[in-house]
Amino acid sequence: MNVGFVGLGAMGREMAAQLVRAGHQVQVWNRSPEPVAALVEQGARAAGTLAEALANEVVVSMLADDHAVESLLLDGGLLESARLDVHVNMATVSPALARRAAELHQQHGIGYVSAPVLGRTDVAAAGNLNILAAGETSLLDRVAPLFAAMGRQTYRLGEQPQLANVAKISANFMLVSAVEAFAEAAALAEANGLAPADLLEVLTGTVFPGPVYAGYGGMIANGRYDPAGFRLALGLKDVGLALDAGAAAQVPLPLAGLLRDALLEGIAHGDGDRDLAALGETSRRRANLTKRH
Repeated sequence: MNVGFVGLGAMGREMAAQLVRAGHQVQVWNRSPEPVAALVEQGARAAGTLAEALANEVVVSMLADDHAVESLLLDGGLLESARLDVHVNMATVSPALARRAAELHQQHGIGYVSAPVLGRTDVAAAGNLNILAAGETSLLDRVAPLFAAMGRQTYRLGEQPQLANVAKISANFMLVSAVEAFAEAAALAEANGLAPADLLEVLTGTVFPGPVYAGYGGMIANGRYDPAGFRLALGLKDVGLALDAGAAAQVPLPLAGLLRDALLEGIAHGDGDRDLAALGETSRRRANLTKRH
């Protein structure tokens, strides 16, 4: 399949590489040139302009946030001249933006699919992402080979694209909640003489098995927050999306407000570009425990 790929950040470059390995003809575009050059070495083609990337039959985008998607890809003139059939937006964006994007694409005769993912950069590099997809069934069928190359499972969540974004925002809200819960529990343990690693062993072997506590908990127990697989600043963005979606639907999310403040505190202390697990250091700082880094 001829695929344009827009957005080669930490996740996007790994996802695009999976498409190249699967034998798709991939043309890549990014605002900074270094990731483009790296993908070209792996077999992709470089797009000289964004419009050139949108000349492919399918375009996959993996941009940072609503603003990036809106400023780059929701330009009526750009879509008017685009030759693509389907745009697959795999970024974590707001349901409101997904609705606007779907309407705008429809006006220009272009299919629109939302397909945010669950998984960190190492999962993307292994082609094992879980993909949350929503859009017209015929469009999902058409891009299914791309999902198969990038992920281990695709969850089809309906024909309205924004439903996939609601699922992703809800999942990330719960993820950040879990990380904050262990961060506080680890600080409590450490302040009382119990090694956080020992607490983690108990929890993951009994009531909280699974990748979230094992992965992020292990990073917190060891004070290992770099390199970031999921930046703390992006956690703040996603919790903000949950709060906005809750306000729009009149759904109170009191826990999300607490998480927002914890994330802001971490960013204020310089941890925004560190892994989300740096919430562990925020909890240790509140408890006046000795700084590790």
